[in-house]
Amino acid sequence: MITREEVEHIAMLARLRLKPEEIAKFQKDLSGILDYFSILKSADTSKTEPMTHSIKLENALRKDEPLTGTSEDAVKLASMAPESDQGYLKVPGIFQ
Repeated sequence: MITREEVEHIAMLARLRLKPEEIAKFQKDLSGILDYFSILKSADTSKTEPMTHSIKLENALRKDEPLTGTSEDAVKLASMAPESDQGYLKVPGIFQ
């Protein structure tokens, strides 16, 4: 079981002011947590592959490929723009 002094030291590191009854409560709670970790240490993980994330995720991005041809929507939108050139919108320059 974790000692009263260890609880007081942890509280001091965390900058917590604990009342005497809180110290006794945390002494019991922290001991329970540490006991649970000793149970977890006994689990056989020899056949478990190390991982960096709980979900195996591969690159979810699509390939960056240019669109070929023009869709009717793109042509319609370009025709509504004040200026366009070969299907591209012409906008004022931002660098002078």
